[in-house]
Amino acid sequence: QVQLVESGGGLVQAGGSLRLSCAASGGTFSRYGMGWFRQAPGKEREFVAAISWGGSTSNYAGSVKGRFIISRDNAKSTVYLQMNSLKPEDTAVYHCAADWLGDGGSSYSRYDYWGQGTQVTVSS
Repeated sequence: QVQLVESGGGLVQAGGSLRLSCAASGGTFSRYGMGWFRQAPGKEREFVAAISWGGSTSNYAGSVKGRFIISRDNAKSTVYLQMNSLKPEDTAVYHCAADWLGDGGSSYSRYDYWGQGTQVTVSS
């Protein structure tokens, strides 16, 4: 059983930056592909970014490509999401998720474990 805990969310002005962290415990972190998803009020959960279990492949939603960077530190069992040039439409609860031997896929159905999420609010 893998536990995931996100942190780093908050309130930021448009154009600003935030770095989210997701700390994992209870499993072999290095064997999990990791993803970030977000859900805004009244909207479905959507894919943001993912990184393969080996770290060689990353995948981004078109709406964040060039602004967000996903990375992982297996020694710390942590995955990060660096968010730059934030826009009001990035406002959502951000969840990290773990996919056993995942290759960085964007489908939420493949992810086995989820964190509770961290709120990101971008003001205009």
